[in-house]
Amino acid sequence: MESFLREHRGGESVLDLSPRSTVGGGVEDVYGEDRASEDQLVTPWTVSVASGYSLLRDPHHNKGLAFTEKERDAHYLSGLLPPVVVSQELQVKKFMHSLRQYQLPLHKYMALMELEERNERLFYKLLIENVEELLPIVYTPTVGEACQKYGSIFRRPQGLYISLKEKGKILEVLRNWPERAIKVIVVTDGERILGLGDLGCQGMGIPVGKLALYTALGGVRPSACLPITIDVGTNNEKLLNDEFYIGLKQRRATGKEYYDLLHEFMTAVKQNYGEKVLIQFEDFANHNAFELLAKYGCTHLVFNDDIQGTASVVLSGLVASLKLLGGTLADHTFLFLGAGEAGTGIAELIALEMSKQTKVPLEESRKKIWLVDSKGLIVSTRKESLQHFKLPWAHEHEPVNNLLDAVKAIKPTALIGTSGVGKQFTKEVVEAMASFNKKPLIMALSNPTSQAECTAEEAFTWTEGRAIFASGSPFDPVEYNGKLFMPGQANNAYIFPGLGFGLVISGAIRVHDDMLLAASEALAGQVTQEHYDKGMIYPPFTNIRKISAHIAACVAAKAYDLGSRLFFILTLYQF
Repeated sequence: MESFLREHRGGESVLDLSPRSTVGGGVEDVYGEDRASEDQLVTPWTVSVASGYSLLRDPHHNKGLAFTEKERDAHYLSGLLPPVVVSQELQVKKFMHSLRQYQLPLHKYMALMELEERNERLFYKLLIENVEELLPIVYTPTVGEACQKYGSIFRRPQGLYISLKEKGKILEVLRNWPERAIKVIVVTDGERILGLGDLGCQGMGIPVGKLALYTALGGVRPSACLPITIDVGTNNEKLLNDEFYIGLKQRRATGKEYYDLLHEFMTAVKQNYGEKVLIQFEDFANHNAFELLAKYGCTHLVFNDDIQGTASVVLSGLVASLKLLGGTLADHTFLFLGAGEAGTGIAELIALEMSKQTKVPLEESRKKIWLVDSKGLIVSTRKESLQHFKLPWAHEHEPVNNLLDAVKAIKPTALIGTSGVGKQFTKEVVEAMASFNKKPLIMALSNPTSQAECTAEEAFTWTEGRAIFASGSPFDPVEYNGKLFMPGQANNAYIFPGLGFGLVISGAIRVHDDMLLAASEALAGQVTQEHYDKGMIYPPFTNIRKISAHIAACVAAKAYDLGSRLFFILTLYQF
């Protein structure tokens, strides 16, 4: 992945000291001041809790009925609460009972968001203790529906909205956020929300949900997290004509206007929060996602979850599946449906791992991986019309126009769907995979559930129970011929909270491919024989906090290793 991005950015590596970075704050001081390390008030005013009434409306400190009698006396809460003191454990039990009365997932989502806005501690305790049940609510698939209806369910802002109206004063906007010690930012422009397309400003549900998982699964303090939506308009006609739409009602800005705004944003973030703030790009369209990652990978601590996070979690599943399939990665052939940022990102990380294991050139490893896009198999005769990120995958082969014919021609061990279009793994396609594989590996990764290339039940039924299956969104266990199959979920939540926490605690200033490989290998190592016996290639989410801590430790160790090597190289250079 880094090798491809290095080509795109003119040979510059994330381990180089980029001439585009400077010592003070790490960016050119375009605002005429560098405040990244100054002690200053977070806003022009000071805030103090003058009364218990205010405290009860502060979600960071409010505990509701869990305030003890001593705390009620100390914080002027006497009389403002009923006399009973309720433990947080009982609060969790009561809220979960209420939550389970809702029939619609969206209503559960709204109830959880309202809880986060009034009692942050209870929200995270609830999420940590019930992660398997609540993850599909705060994350995919329910968050997709929430984004579609965000204008209607919007109650209060949960992050920063930076639009074209703020051009020229983004640094000032960042300083309006009350927290100063920000460590992780998740930012979207809303152009490609899951498999749902352009949702514009309503994409804010994605950064909010991702950062909730950074805290619940990865251990990053809520006050160190900042969700941001960059609003440059939308091309979604339905939203433009919706009276409840909360964003700019104009067509998307493109070209120079778009990239100038993003550059001002990236510059302002680094000046306001310093060199070590992690910026996670989320749900940008393909043409912008690769450009932004290539442009800022050498000057900022940036990470694209759709490209790198998805790649890391899928690679982990593939590495783990070798215990069931046999052989090494290089012994298998991979076919992708979908050649966008997710598909090409996964493909590149697989090739990197192959190259690392076999010591063969990366270009040779890529030849074991094939991609199908909307026009068919990507082959060398199509090079002149291909987007730049598809070019490494244009191999020598006669043209193939559809997925079924591609499966029959390539005969892959693994079929991986990243198309964003549901029902593409038809019965004929899956049966073809089963015809030449004893255990066909099928990964239907597109989100939300409605966009999955096939269901778990279809995969197991059409392969007569022989498939190794994983999806992007969760599926229930499947019973076939008296045997219970546990579908795997290649969920990015396995990777990004631990990876991000590892980057933060190590003090890293760049993201390197070796860190992604370290995260993948760490996750794969958490799959036990007990899990393999059930056909699982991912560990259960019940252990996700321990898994994230393990990934964070491995990523931090790799960051220190890379930093030590860079220091050694620089020392030699000085002499």
